[in-house]
Amino acid sequence: MLITTPFTASSTADDVLEGVDLRGLRAIVTGASSGIGAETARALAAAGAQVTLAVRTPAPSTGKRLDLADRASVRRFVETWDGPLHLLVNNAGLVTGGLERTAEGWELQFATNHLGHFALATGLHDALARGAADRGESRIVAVSSTAHMRSAVDFDDLHFVRRTYDPQLAYAQSKTANSLFAVEATRRWAGDGIVANAVNPGGVATGLQRNFTTAQRESLAAAEAAGVFAYKTVAQGAATSIVAAVAPEFARTGGHYLDDAQEAYTVGNDAELADHPHGVKEWALDPALAECLWTASVELTGDCGRETG
Repeated sequence: MLITTPFTASSTADDVLEGVDLRGLRAIVTGASSGIGAETARALAAAGAQVTLAVRTPAPSTGKRLDLADRASVRRFVETWDGPLHLLVNNAGLVTGGLERTAEGWELQFATNHLGHFALATGLHDALARGAADRGESRIVAVSSTAHMRSAVDFDDLHFVRRTYDPQLAYAQSKTANSLFAVEATRRWAGDGIVANAVNPGGVATGLQRNFTTAQRESLAAAEAAGVFAYKTVAQGAATSIVAAVAPEFARTGGHYLDDAQEAYTVGNDAELADHPHGVKEWALDPALAECLWTASVELTGDCGRETG
């Protein structure tokens, strides 16, 4: 039975938080300087949460610096975090216009969207466990995307060393990885009171699309005209993240993929995105693939991420 909530595609973050008191809750939101991340952080803070904005260029007194593509930056962030943590929203993400690599030679989208968040979460495990001891649970929200339906994780060529590079395919792989992280983190950490869920915020016009090609923009416009796709406001896009973060329906349960504020239905790996814009592919929830990805991520991130469980 899929988990349902009273909220819909048109609900906003403030709708989800109406009447909710988050005083005493300590949260981190990555990529919180703009777009869905900024709205997620604003809404949480308005409900009383103490929110740390984890961004590459923080304004004075409003956040902490975090560059997810830089292992040293992630390590410094983890080492300077003090006290319990109750909520980690892994929101930051990017789409590149072409092949870019980190200093380690990693493909930049996979390195940022998945590996950086993986290292951050594993590094903050003990803080999340202390948070769970305080409040009965801690939650991680992994922001994925309907793009995950375009690609599984290619374990034979994670960083496009042999494959012809396609930035949209690379983005899709990283979004599948976000969902698989939620599956395995919950399996390993539920006993510590920590659960993780993945969310699809829906289509929201943000800076993420700045590297889309003309063809991709035209494809989105055609899908919107046909009624297959509709842009959400930023407030509506943040709503599903907030549901995963605070809704009682997702208390102490993880490894789910949410779409339009509900748990999404699962479709086969050969399903077409146009036919199932609100589904989640099997490859994004497969526990065996999730375990393989965790192992590979630990090997890549080294001392920046700690294998627990």
